[in-house]
Amino acid sequence: MAERDNRRGRRDRDEAPEFADRLVAINRVSKTVKGGKRFGFAALVVVGDQKGRVGFGKGKAKEVPEAIRKATEQAKRQMIRVPLREGRTLHHDIEGRHGAGKVTMRTAPEGTGIIAGGPMRAVFEMLGVKDVVSKSLGSQNPYNMIRATIDGLTKESSPRMIAQRRGKKVADILGAKPDAPAAAEAADA
Repeated sequence: MAERDNRRGRRDRDEAPEFADRLVAINRVSKTVKGGKRFGFAALVVVGDQKGRVGFGKGKAKEVPEAIRKATEQAKRQMIRVPLREGRTLHHDIEGRHGAGKVTMRTAPEGTGIIAGGPMRAVFEMLGVKDVVSKSLGSQNPYNMIRATIDGLTKESSPRMIAQRRGKKVADILGAKPDAPAAAEAADA
């Protein structure tokens, strides 16, 4: 039993540097009881490896650190993989929805940076996106904004995924550009 606990502890230590996490929102709630008020805390956390994987989680507890820990654990369990173009931006424009939250995400040229509002910015930073333009329309609730962002990111598909689905090559999907020398020879003939 002790050996098993040791392995689990070792795995947690190895996993810690792999993922970065960002606290997005913390909410204090109170319950009125006979002797006064009891306070509880709800935390919203986004976790990612900054290489194309991201997840979010929420945790509730009587103390803030415990709520954050629970949220981080849930986020690690619910991670999704998102294909990135050149490891810095999205492959195509996407819209995501959740409840009244609606977000629009667009690809951006190199050097644009992350143009996004609070909770969405946290998702993009943890995902590893460096250039994106996004806009949140509708709900400003951070929970709904993050869920809408994740919903949009799950809809994203790379040229490789589309080629595989259609049974074609990636070059056929992208419309391969002819070589300059080959094009010159064709023009001469």
